[in-house]
Amino acid sequence: MGSWRHLAVIAVAAIGLSPAASAADAIKIGTPIPMSGATAVYGIPVLQGIEMAAAEINAKGGVLGRKIEVLARDSKANADEAVRLARELIIKDNVDFLVGTLTSAEAPAVSTVAKENRIVLIVPASETMMLTDAAHIHPYIFRVATNTDVEGAAGASIMARWKNVKTVATISPDYAYGRDVEAAFITTLKQLRPDIRIVDQQWPKLGEPDFTSFITAQMSKKPDAIHCSLFAGDFVTFVKEATPRGYFKAVGNRVVDGADIGTTDEALALGANYPYGIVGNGYDPVIWGGGAEPPAHKKFIADLKAFTKTKVASGWSIVGYQSVYALAAAIKKAGTTNSDAVSKALSGLSWDTPVGKRTFSVKSHETFAPQYWGVMVKDPHYPFAIMKNPKLLAMTVAVAN
Repeated sequence: MGSWRHLAVIAVAAIGLSPAASAADAIKIGTPIPMSGATAVYGIPVLQGIEMAAAEINAKGGVLGRKIEVLARDSKANADEAVRLARELIIKDNVDFLVGTLTSAEAPAVSTVAKENRIVLIVPASETMMLTDAAHIHPYIFRVATNTDVEGAAGASIMARWKNVKTVATISPDYAYGRDVEAAFITTLKQLRPDIRIVDQQWPKLGEPDFTSFITAQMSKKPDAIHCSLFAGDFVTFVKEATPRGYFKAVGNRVVDGADIGTTDEALALGANYPYGIVGNGYDPVIWGGGAEPPAHKKFIADLKAFTKTKVASGWSIVGYQSVYALAAAIKKAGTTNSDAVSKALSGLSWDTPVGKRTFSVKSHETFAPQYWGVMVKDPHYPFAIMKNPKLLAMTVAVAN
């Protein structure tokens, strides 16, 4: 009898020593994202935004009394690697959700994994239409970034204002993102300026180490202006090879690049080599160069610099940050971490961000996030290019709730 009572006490103690195994366990977020290679210049800051949001939420007690744990893995911007990591995170690490990927090669591939495993995936940055169009949408995929239809149309609306431009060339990476954004750009440009002719299109591969042949081929067509969608390390390499050949000077710097090259990340990477005078964009200008900065954004940037221990904040961290806050709001609304319930809570969800409220479309699971656009200029206060008077350009193309 005494032994039985002793065992019972041990059993009760064991239960107590498993501190609320279900209630207090961390909510695990799996994050496959490029942390090495040419796209790491964007991938690492997105991850930092994810981690900062998790840290802030945890400091306030977490979600449903549980802390958030971020499990980050380097996808190397490779779709196969991103898929492998996503499956490992789900099966081996038992993550509750996925928040990540960067490129338009990774995101659709990982979306398929999310669908197969019935687990919510929030994509901070990938913009390809293949992610959320009618053929690929499913209950577990949500996008914080804009899409290529919106981005391409926005670039065309800027190009169309240049009355002296009659011929245009394009150069974009030869995969889903580049193809999608250029199709949207050309469609919209033809509607706005049917007098403009597309005289050349160049398609370097993602991660192209030498743009020389593309540059010389394009310059031989003598366009009046250029639409470019090269980004991250590719844009840095491209600029360093194009500038000495007079590429930007030949078109009077009439270049529009909608691949978020208006961020401080690209400006810092290029320094004095930045092609001043071109038009760039970004989800966050960071330094507003005369624009009206929201008060909430000032605090966000101050906190981000402290969190990352940097003097200049990234323009990419905000999309990772927004993604985790959206997920936390949905978990709280659902009252559970069950992905089916959280998926329903995310559909139509509105939440506050440092640059205003965002809402997921019920139909497409997108936010159609507007981006800031402006001329990239030299400023005596900064040793890198900044966006002059950034303006939100929110296109309504393809937007439907």
